[in-house]
Amino acid sequence: MFAREGYALITGSIILCGISWAFAFLIGGYWGMLPGIFGIFVLAFTLYFFRDPPRTPPTGHDNVLLSPADGKVIEIEDHNDSIFLDARAKRVSIFLSPLDVHVNRIPADGVIELVNYVPGKYLVAWHPKASELNERSEIGLVHPSGAKVLFKQIAGAVARRVVFHVSKGDRVRAGDRFGIVKFGSRMDVIVPETATFEVVVGDKVKGGETILGYL
Repeated sequence: MFAREGYALITGSIILCGISWAFAFLIGGYWGMLPGIFGIFVLAFTLYFFRDPPRTPPTGHDNVLLSPADGKVIEIEDHNDSIFLDARAKRVSIFLSPLDVHVNRIPADGVIELVNYVPGKYLVAWHPKASELNERSEIGLVHPSGAKVLFKQIAGAVARRVVFHVSKGDRVRAGDRFGIVKFGSRMDVIVPETATFEVVVGDKVKGGETILGYL
């Protein structure tokens, strides 16, 4: 299965691969194979990047906080949030390399009450100021318990576009698919101080399956 956000690029890669092999046969010989090999590489990478494997969220926990993305936990910090929680909070940051699955998933059950798109810079995703300065989405939900959860898709130096498909008022479930960030990026999840984390810096996580902690 492939992410729908990648259909146009996948189609373009297939066309490019076909053109490359047409040139390869036209030129002939050893050097003539190079355009065809390049076309195959571009197509293979595009298919790999936009893969969208099925995920099965864990059951039996109403207050679970799931990872919204595949990647590596790079920060767990105390945080003062003025965007949605308006309180002291905790933040966990996940770095997605270009080789990770880039489909993003909802971290907790609830109702969407904030959806912002913020244009910005393209600092490397692990930069301390990337969460504040880079292009990003800011999406906030309210859990049935009343706890607020803010999560951000953050573009990086290579990723140049965040894509999301949620609107204010949507009722969502932990593990639901909601968007993608293209070609290397970062996800931040900001939760109340009372939340507990089950992960530590350096852990590898899977979107929609790994439990980050509990609200």
